[in-house]
Amino acid sequence: MKSFLDKAKLHLHRQQAQYPSGQGQQQQVIKQYDSPSVIQPPTPLDVLRYRYHHGTNLGSIFVLEKWLSGSMYVNGAVGESELDAVNASLQQQGLDSTRAKFENHWNTALSDDDLGWLVNTAHCTTIRLPIGYFTLGPDYCNGTPYAGTPSQVYVNAWAAVKKLVSRARSRGIGILLDFHAVPGGANGEIHSGTSSHVAQLWGNSTNLDLAQRCLIFIAQEASKAMDGVVGIQLCNEAVTGAAGMYAWYDSVIGAIGQVDPSIPIYISDAWDLAQALAYSNRKNVVGTGPANGIVVDTHKYYTFSDADKAQSPQQIIARVPSELGELMGKEGSVVDHGAAEVVVGEYSCVLDGQTWAKAGSGDKDALITQFGQVQSKRWQQVAGGSFFWTYKMDWMDGGEWGFVQQTKSGNIPPPSNLYLPTDQIQSKLNDAQSQRVDCKNTAVSNHDAYWDKASPGQQFQHYRFGDGWDVGFSDALAFFQARMGGLAGPGGDKIGMLDLWVKKRLVDSGQGGSYVWEYEQGLRQGIEDFYSVARI
Repeated sequence: MKSFLDKAKLHLHRQQAQYPSGQGQQQQVIKQYDSPSVIQPPTPLDVLRYRYHHGTNLGSIFVLEKWLSGSMYVNGAVGESELDAVNASLQQQGLDSTRAKFENHWNTALSDDDLGWLVNTAHCTTIRLPIGYFTLGPDYCNGTPYAGTPSQVYVNAWAAVKKLVSRARSRGIGILLDFHAVPGGANGEIHSGTSSHVAQLWGNSTNLDLAQRCLIFIAQEASKAMDGVVGIQLCNEAVTGAAGMYAWYDSVIGAIGQVDPSIPIYISDAWDLAQALAYSNRKNVVGTGPANGIVVDTHKYYTFSDADKAQSPQQIIARVPSELGELMGKEGSVVDHGAAEVVVGEYSCVLDGQTWAKAGSGDKDALITQFGQVQSKRWQQVAGGSFFWTYKMDWMDGGEWGFVQQTKSGNIPPPSNLYLPTDQIQSKLNDAQSQRVDCKNTAVSNHDAYWDKASPGQQFQHYRFGDGWDVGFSDALAFFQARMGGLAGPGGDKIGMLDLWVKKRLVDSGQGGSYVWEYEQGLRQGIEDFYSVARI
């Protein structure tokens, strides 16, 4: 992989081709004067939010899907959605028994043993937790299919979510609150909470307004009483071409920003990653000051489309190393074009039977392993995190849909830094600290010499590079040693949401003027140099 300096050289050549003076024109408004820096060492919550997320979904707990949790559906229940399960149970068993059954499902979703396995065996950093508007309680069910008696099942649902977040946080696991089932449905699938089979969120002002109210409530709760929430996802798997989706995103992002501008906001790409990244570039700019970082959630399945079914396992596996190519040209320079951050919010090791029929003499178990490992490797290379679908189902360990089964089989290995024992982490920290001064001097010398030669006679502000380098090196070190200083769990973390972290640091630094780019290059180089000297 090219070093950041190599990337900077290419960037300069592009600038000089367009601007003969050699001074590039920034594509966003950046304040012209420095202001006081408010940079502080990364907090435990910063680490939870901006590290690489090696995660799993906890599906079919607060938003049921019959194929995963058939035991929650009474005999004779018609339909496969959460509402179908609730209505059938109410009819056969009454409100008190139904509420008790659902509360038990929520409260036993993660045992202490589960949390221990997630932390110590799976090395899971983060759980993506699907919830619905009904999860927030009866007040948010008025005027919806859950109004009336069904809503009373959920009087204690939000308390169960808060308890789960707290218990996960105590073990060093963050929670992404995924607003999976929105009023009317972002898509027509049963995981939107009903069996309507129609996406009735988009273009419906009543549903859009209710969804925004729900998200404001979630943000208020997360901000004041839910340490461990790494982000809020506005909706799940929005239908392709959802009418008015980005205008609604604008409205909700603005409203959440009034509540808490620090919490990252995750958006569905609506199956068009390039368009979503272009949107996030426009939102993730430095000139807006402190503002919620926008993360694009994309899902990668290879089992549903006719095009996938027409390919062999070997052909599909060969495609994975080039996935997420839409990021090219959109990440790597916040000053130029804003930040771009992607997570793979859902993926699996499932392939269709038609695909397996084309496997030839290939061993199925070996191909599953290859498929899972090539996905893990790719997501760790270019994404800010990935979340396997899913952790819990009636039929544990879940086969190719199961986080447990695929972890036990070694098919979805976590980043190697999460395996490191404490003594190795300390040794790497010592090595990095001992080489820090020399490493900085080399980086600053190379930076200054390159740019002075590339644009002779041009005035630079190279001190910004050194200042940025110090922050970047210290940040990478702080993330890596966080679990030794109070953040629970084994291993050491790396900054995974790099573009968003750089954007946050640029804003907090107070940097202004035409040479903020030097600070950004120094920041990125400092992070890269820490990983190089620490050998991680």
